[in-house]
Amino acid sequence: MKLDRKKLDLAKARTCLSTAQLIEKANIPSGTYCSAIRCNNVRPETVGKIAKAMGIDPAEIIKED
Repeated sequence: MKLDRKKLDLAKARTCLSTAQLIEKANIPSGTYCSAIRCNNVRPETVGKIAKAMGIDPAEIIKED
């Protein structure tokens, strides 16, 4: 599973959350967030936490191959 950086940035803009606020609200370490953006293999739980923190469906931020 891979996060789509553009979709994630748009979702952050819609929810008016900074990266720091999102990390805090999702209750994940900043290193996990950075890895999620860079890596091709993000754990579903991490995607779920990020999406839940923004109040969106995880499918909205997943990159489709």
